Amino acid sequence: MEEVRIKKYFFYFASLIVIIAGIKAASEVVVILFLAIFIASIISRAIKFLEKQHIPKFISYLFVIGGFIVVFLLLSYIVNISLKDFLSNLPQYQKQLQGLIVKGISLLQTYGYEVDNGTVLEALNLNSFFGITTNLIGSIGTFLSKFLLIIIGIAFILAESTSFKKKLNIIFGKNTQKIEHFNLFSSNIQKYFSVKTATSFFTGFLVAVMLIYFDIDYPILWGVIAMLFNFVPVVGSIIAAIPAILLSLVSADLNTTIILTVLYVVINISISNIIEPKFMGKELGLSPLVIFFSLIFWGWVLGIVGMFLAVPITMTLKIAFDSSTETKWLSILMSNTK
Repeated sequence: MEEVRIKKYFFYFASLIVIIAGIKAASEVVVILFLAIFIASIISRAIKFLEKQHIPKFISYLFVIGGFIVVFLLLSYIVNISLKDFLSNLPQYQKQLQGLIVKGISLLQTYGYEVDNGTVLEALNLNSFFGITTNLIGSIGTFLSKFLLIIIGIAFILAESTSFKKKLNIIFGKNTQKIEHFNLFSSNIQKYFSVKTATSFFTGFLVAVMLIYFDIDYPILWGVIAMLFNFVPVVGSIIAAIPAILLSLVSADLNTTIILTVLYVVINISISNIIEPKFMGKELGLSPLVIFFSLIFWGWVLGIVGMFLAVPITMTLKIAFDSSTETKWLSILMSNTK
């Protein structure tokens, strides 16, 4: 019996490796599929809300899809213009930032500290930093370029949603327990994505308003980046804040930069530690260890988009495990239980 159990575990492990290898090889297609599924789960919740207001399903469908497309295209247009202008001015910002660093070094030297300008600039390596920033923003542009395929995928998923329930009833038959498990899984997934999307949008909105108030260049661009990187826990908010804070050093003063830094911290901590747990519930929380390794793993499998999808995918797995009594122990291992 023990030998059979070990063989079964090895079979599961080998199957998992094959599946992961297949996902990595087909990452271009898998990313589009995952994005379409996740966005469709959010949109379907909005459609259900409109239907409860006695709006016909077809009109609700057109209104939500149309609204999503209009908002997405409008943001894409604004981000594209801001991005082109930012990249054209990037060398100038880089020179100004280097000038500020040199002034800081000169100030230290007046107090008797011996600091070599070339060594400090080489250690900071601004060229590499701005290169990484450009690559990250370029990856977002690549993601936006797949918009048409994602929209088509969303349309087909929503169109199939009604018949999918009928298929489940045929598959499970009179086994109501499995149907209840699937409904619980589906409801929790929609809840998570809806809350996370709402809080991410709120984060981006607050960041954009804050930057407009302090007259920092490209506030909409940094607001959209803050919204997207809110899906990347721990490091996401830090990465999203760096470009705007560096620009404030160049275009504003030190006091403004300090205030912006504090406000960035307050916004992200308030939303991630207060608002999100209140609406999601503590039972949907992931362990920090699981979050950290999910970022590394899905970033390796799916690239930069995998980092955005890391927590949603891992959360999906956790909710799936939690929906069945046989795999609930895996959900507990992944949770942030204290």
